[in-house]
Amino acid sequence: MTFSEAEKAAITSIWAKVAGHADDIGAEALERLFLSFPQTKTYFSHFDLSSNSKDLRNHGGKVVKAIGNAAQHLGDIDHALSSLSDLHAQKLKVDPGNFRVNISQVIFLKHHYPLCDRVKLKIFIFLV
Repeated sequence: MTFSEAEKAAITSIWAKVAGHADDIGAEALERLFLSFPQTKTYFSHFDLSSNSKDLRNHGGKVVKAIGNAAQHLGDIDHALSSLSDLHAQKLKVDPGNFRVNISQVIFLKHHYPLCDRVKLKIFIFLV
């Protein structure tokens, strides 16, 4: 996937704002994931899944930071996410279908950080 310089600047700007709130945004995104796809809770049976728990904040923060790392390496997103992908696919045996981002996650980000439609669509495609 290629991004124009304007899109790269917009993505970098968005992630600069998100980075300071990674744990909050990550916890809320996981809560939304569990509401939309309750079957994914089975992968987190050892977590406290209550709203804004330490477990959700820690794991959600890691996810958001990994996406932020990919946003800093837009020229090679696959490589930036490869260790995370390998861990989940090979070691943890997580069904790849669980990594499909539903539109509510993108709407959630749009609510906190308004984006132009073109960049929003590219980010959605990048995450899916």
